[in-house]
Amino acid sequence: MTHTPLFGAILSDDEAQFSLWAPSVPTVSLQIDQGEPMPMRAQDGWFTATAPASAGTAYSFVLPDGTRVPDPASRAQEDDVHGPSLVVDPAAHAWRTTDWRNRPWHEAVIYELHPGAFGGFNGIRAQLARLRALGVTAVELMPIADFPGKHNWGYDGVLPFAPDRAYGTPDELKALVDAAHAEGLMMFLDVVYNHFGPDGAYLHAYAKAFFDEGVHTPWGAAIDFKKPEVCAFFTQNALMWLNEYRFDGLRFDAVHAISPPEFLPQLAAAIREGAERPVHLVLEHEGNKSSLLRGPEAKLFDAQWADDWHHCLHVLLTGEKEGYYESFADPAEQLATALAEGFVFQGQISPHHGTPRGEPSAGLAPTAFVICLQNHDQIGNRAMGERLAALADPQALAAATALLLLSPFIPLLFMGEEWGSRTPFLFFTDHNEQLADLVREGRRREFAHFAAFHDESRRAQIPDPNAGSTFQASVPELSEASREGHASVLDLHQRLLALRHEHIIPGIPGCRSAGAHAIGPQAVRAAWSLGGGDTLTIGVNFGESSVDIEAFPGEIIFSTTPLPAGGALPPRCTVAALARRS
Repeated sequence: MTHTPLFGAILSDDEAQFSLWAPSVPTVSLQIDQGEPMPMRAQDGWFTATAPASAGTAYSFVLPDGTRVPDPASRAQEDDVHGPSLVVDPAAHAWRTTDWRNRPWHEAVIYELHPGAFGGFNGIRAQLARLRALGVTAVELMPIADFPGKHNWGYDGVLPFAPDRAYGTPDELKALVDAAHAEGLMMFLDVVYNHFGPDGAYLHAYAKAFFDEGVHTPWGAAIDFKKPEVCAFFTQNALMWLNEYRFDGLRFDAVHAISPPEFLPQLAAAIREGAERPVHLVLEHEGNKSSLLRGPEAKLFDAQWADDWHHCLHVLLTGEKEGYYESFADPAEQLATALAEGFVFQGQISPHHGTPRGEPSAGLAPTAFVICLQNHDQIGNRAMGERLAALADPQALAAATALLLLSPFIPLLFMGEEWGSRTPFLFFTDHNEQLADLVREGRRREFAHFAAFHDESRRAQIPDPNAGSTFQASVPELSEASREGHASVLDLHQRLLALRHEHIIPGIPGCRSAGAHAIGPQAVRAAWSLGGGDTLTIGVNFGESSVDIEAFPGEIIFSTTPLPAGGALPPRCTVAALARRS
């Protein structure tokens, strides 16, 4: 064949073209609703058929042994991942924001949320005006690909083209994106291209070539991105979200598990060519691969998540030193590096990994790094899912929040963070009984090497991921935002984001580091030359004692606590000053 067919069911008038790549089996039949299976045409591992269909038509593929499987490119499921797929009309939604062309990347203030914990697509839609008023400019959904059961983080998805029914229909998702654009908000989607979940991935039965048994990942055999059909599957998926659903950007989960890595720039180039409007592409890469952000790839990916930045702040706020935090034993010096250069580890040996990690990142623009104090990983991968509001001194956390929102990187907030929610975000699933036992016990073994969980009775207190109560306990309570102790945190976020929009965002294009250095064991001073010629200086002190600091040049635009006379930075304080170009 001269080209790869489109995966899935493509609707045209009163019929649909059905395509399945199934090189491991000699025959495949198509079953429409409960009708008699019809043989599909075979060529080079592809099976195709055309049949009468309309939006909502249920269909399955029937393998030679009689097994009925869903379409791996299903746009929607009749029930759950094991049942029939549904034909979807991609043109059914009448878009209202037809002139939307996206916002510039440097304006991004990202709000990450779990769709289920926000009440599904319609529940998120009801919160858009509130988020816009807060100062958010982009809403990022954790993965929505269809997963087994009613509750899941989203990283166990097995049908990447199908929004999970627990969140809403494809048209309800489009209505959410449409409404966000009407509010001036960008919509980003977290996608998982490094593995499939453990339940419902039928590709193993009829397309063994989709996987490379010689390359192993934490989730089993690696997806084989050397195969053109595999690359096409995920490229078509990305373009579906961007063109059919009009998402403004994608966040690619854990791309360090994608092999070979050459697929990443190929994917980005195909997206840039095929997207119908400007889009933003962000990576999560444990290896701090700055090479994906400069050189030939500089115009392919916009940014990477800067986990080092988070880890420095977490150690400064909590004093925790276990797990990957053991690599951040000098957090003030390391934070200075992160503020000046983005990544801390740029090829040095990481004590936690025991191997060199990272590539040089100095010289990259601050917009190449997405920073956060909290996200789904950093909260949810804790045994008890505690947020910083339950772990850190409130005044120190306010200082960290000011650093997050006033520095010229791309900031990310996690749902509920803006009012200091103490609701945990736990790891939750809804697997079958056999898998549920494995996940629960595996989760508890994962924390056995942490001091707090050496005792088996203590590990038994880790919430069962498969219990419905674990999901319910992870749903933030919006009414909490108006209660005593939370309203002031919300006000702080609103004030800081207003200052960011007024003073910081206009100068981010062309912004470059002017250096950063530790001024104490828990204090740092950093400066940036903004694009318009102004200079932004930020001093932050997480310690319990004042530290000496040079006078701040220009106008102080924010301070978490009143500054005393003289050159001292008070404890648990952040100060930001702006020196205007004369």
